[in-house]
Amino acid sequence: MLLLDLTLPTPAENLALDEALLEEAEAAGRPLETLRLWEPSHLFVVVGRSSQRAQEVRLEACREAGVAVLRRASGGAAVVVGPGCLMYTAVLSYQLRPALRAVDHAHRFVLERIARSLRRLVPSVRRCGISDLALDDRKFSGNSMRTKRTHFLYHGTLLYDFPLRWADRLLNTPPRQPTYRRRRSHGQFLINLPLSLTPLRAALIEAWPISGPRRDWPRQDTLRLVAERYGRREWHEVR
Repeated sequence: MLLLDLTLPTPAENLALDEALLEEAEAAGRPLETLRLWEPSHLFVVVGRSSQRAQEVRLEACREAGVAVLRRASGGAAVVVGPGCLMYTAVLSYQLRPALRAVDHAHRFVLERIARSLRRLVPSVRRCGISDLALDDRKFSGNSMRTKRTHFLYHGTLLYDFPLRWADRLLNTPPRQPTYRRRRSHGQFLINLPLSLTPLRAALIEAWPISGPRRDWPRQDTLRLVAERYGRREWHEVR
């Protein structure tokens, strides 16, 4: 697995790069696994591929605050991201990890790997619900996936210094909730990890069998996906 430490200038480019990495792996004809780390430079909302924007997002509040609402290629509910939220993307091979074709196994594999590494620094980290990481019963990481024929993409958020008030301001109560949430508001449910960025990044990297840095990335495919999808209102506002 190679490490790509890269944040692109715009939200659209960053979302497009995640999908481009998955497309690249599919076209490679061999296992091509990548761990990408990035952090947004400004606030925006990301909804899941099948999300109903008006159901999950306070669109008028986003407009008033000048916060863009974008759509990702994977499933799951809406999230607010920005500075203080470390993002990761893992592109993983089914050939190397055939058991992960079962979606529940994939969630467990990725999240337990990350949780074990973080527990060396914060012992109360645990996996909760289907795709969350939490401190005791408060969530600091939401995750989602996109599957293809030979590889799948698993990506998520890690809150460490994020202004949590934005979640209540910009998001509605999600239509589907894990049992452990107990109908709490975003502000009551979310929490920042008590870590600074440097040890958090190190723990995330140590969770994976990194063999070295990536020297390149799929620039042209990223630009194509921005032009075809992530840079177009039709994609983000389809639902």
